[in-house]
Amino acid sequence: MNTQQWISQLFAAIDKKDSSGFKTFLAEDCVFRFGNMPPVTGSEAIGEAVHQFFQSLKSIKHEIDGVIEEGNRMVCHGWVTYTKLDDSILKVPFADIFTHDNYKIAEYFIFIDISGLSDA
Repeated sequence: MNTQQWISQLFAAIDKKDSSGFKTFLAEDCVFRFGNMPPVTGSEAIGEAVHQFFQSLKSIKHEIDGVIEEGNRMVCHGWVTYTKLDDSILKVPFADIFTHDNYKIAEYFIFIDISGLSDA
């Protein structure tokens, strides 16, 4: 598998809101941080946190602008469109940083401002 295929498959799982499929990309002891939320450790805990997030949205759509890879580190950036349960839409830029071992994610850090998803 090459990087482009891997990225496409990862974001396809996310955009389908498939938390089980998403979890298959993670190492068992993965560390995951979404925005300014506290880190979550372990594929099971991450899968549950991601599942809860997916349930709060009607749909997700990523547009990948670029991927930079150096050794076992990767940066992916682009735009994500969230459709909320009330059908309102938030489109924001994102950057993801991955550390992986043979495409199993050891560290997954998402840099994004999702403050527009809150009703506050």
